[in-house]
Amino acid sequence: MERTPIPVLTVQTAPYEDQRPTGGGGLRRPTALFESQRNYLPNFVQSLLSSVDLRDRQGCTMVVGSDGRYFSKTAIEIVVQMAAANGIGRLVIGQNGILSTPAVSCIIRKIKAAGGIILTASHSPGGPGGEFGVKFEVANGGPAPDMVSDKIYQISKTLEEYAICPDLRVDLSRLGRQEFDLENKFKPFRVEIVDSVDIYLSLLRSIFDFNAIRSLLTGPNQIKIRIDAMNGVMGPYVRRILCDELGAPANSAINCIPLEDFGGQPPDPNLTYATALLEAMRGGEYGFGAAFDADGDRYMILGQNGFFVNPSDSLAIIAANLSCIPYFCQMGVRGFGRSMPTSTALDKPQGLPVISDDITEVYLSMLLKVLVTFDRGIAEPCVQLNTSVRNMELCVCTVAYRVAKVMKVPVYETPAGWRYFSNLMDSGRCSLCGEESFGTGSDHLREKDGLWAVLVWLSILAARKQSVEEIVRDHWAKFGRHYYCRFDYEALEPRTAYFIMRDLEALITDKSFSHQQFAVGNNIYSVERTDSFEYIDPVDGTVTKRQGLRIIFSDASRLIFRMSASSHVRATLRIYAESYEKDPSQHNKEPQAVLSPLIAIALKISQIHERTGRKGPTVIT
Repeated sequence: MERTPIPVLTVQTAPYEDQRPTGGGGLRRPTALFESQRNYLPNFVQSLLSSVDLRDRQGCTMVVGSDGRYFSKTAIEIVVQMAAANGIGRLVIGQNGILSTPAVSCIIRKIKAAGGIILTASHSPGGPGGEFGVKFEVANGGPAPDMVSDKIYQISKTLEEYAICPDLRVDLSRLGRQEFDLENKFKPFRVEIVDSVDIYLSLLRSIFDFNAIRSLLTGPNQIKIRIDAMNGVMGPYVRRILCDELGAPANSAINCIPLEDFGGQPPDPNLTYATALLEAMRGGEYGFGAAFDADGDRYMILGQNGFFVNPSDSLAIIAANLSCIPYFCQMGVRGFGRSMPTSTALDKPQGLPVISDDITEVYLSMLLKVLVTFDRGIAEPCVQLNTSVRNMELCVCTVAYRVAKVMKVPVYETPAGWRYFSNLMDSGRCSLCGEESFGTGSDHLREKDGLWAVLVWLSILAARKQSVEEIVRDHWAKFGRHYYCRFDYEALEPRTAYFIMRDLEALITDKSFSHQQFAVGNNIYSVERTDSFEYIDPVDGTVTKRQGLRIIFSDASRLIFRMSASSHVRATLRIYAESYEKDPSQHNKEPQAVLSPLIAIALKISQIHERTGRKGPTVIT
């Protein structure tokens, strides 16, 4: 029986002035706004699709996924109907609409799609009273660069109509291909519903030694783990990969059913909101704990007794132990990246590994990989050495002694936002990168990847046969401890936050502020330099200005002030404090106690409490 073609309609609309993406091609707003404002979502989706040149859009493939929050199913239906009407040839969608952000990036790269649309508001609350978001991924599997975001915004301001196939219905629960004939289209529109985990799992198998992790979780000296998916997208991934594939007991995973309101809690993996995990870890039964945000790109690591691993420390420790990961032994390490607010802990171990005569088996295996690589005549070594291996009279004991020279690689300091790392990775400059906001990833994708980071930590535990706390304290002993904390003042009135930052910039960039001294108790801090952070992309020379205010003191302590760009309705102002301590005898102090003098300076010069009426931050990390 011949099918009746589905009509393609053009709907008249009026533009909205507030649809500027806040970074990475993403629009995040209160869910009620999407539901109540006529054509609010179709307008933005049309602007997004129109930002792709017509000749690139016609017949192309795109990936669609969501974190399962409230309004996702309605939004997916609209996205599908509009993609069909705008000439997209094929959509690949996760079963039931579920795909983590790392999985979307993975699928885009695997099938060479033109891009992807992710329906998520990251770690923001869900439900009717929460937030909703639409994020655009480009062909490299990463967030849209600023020029694409700007193009989307310019289109949105003059939009007068959008195209849609309102009668098109897709069964998101049924795996496989569904085809639809459209009016005035020569080829059918295809939708492929794929397993949410399969393709991403295949990638992880190629990166890690699953046997080593499985032995850690199931062997005679197994470690008990506790993983909290926070009722976000990661539940199916945790159960399938950590439990089914790697052997962790089923009760290791909690909150694994994706819920539209995330169980009534913000899906934010930090000490404020992941309280169920923290309490479980404090009991001492579990040796390793982790939590994920709604879309699976952020993570938190806890050790036994609730030992918290600061995200900046996590990034540096991963960098120091990349030889535990087969992927890096094969692909090499070209550079590291961190966002400007992230602590400078990553900068210290770039000369890793620091090894004396007691060189470990792990690093010897990495060394042998170097020798094999050069013996095969491969031009690109799997790691970079200060001295030319080709010109060495190769003697294993001599080279082993020089392994301390391994991994002399650059560290790139970027603005906050993963899109800046994507450019570095695409150009071959960066292999590992991360942000203090609980995001870490590598060049295996173009997104931060929470489960990847957890598997890195489990690989390190398996190789070093130490606890989480022992690994962290060993790292501090070798490189010093970077005491670090972040104060978040959330839901501020935007104008108030703007004027606080404006006045603060005028204060610290004035010549009279330079070399000023602050006395707090027994501590004296001398200002060495200040600036409004500016980034020049080493790949294309793009200049990004006003990315946060920095005060750097003579002892290398730092204060940073930055406005979050995640939402336009209410503002978040963040204060970061960092202080370096080399003496191991001083590594057991509470971060807030160590940093309290710096925080006192920050509060005094910003007057944030006086100007906002707040008595303290919303969240302390």
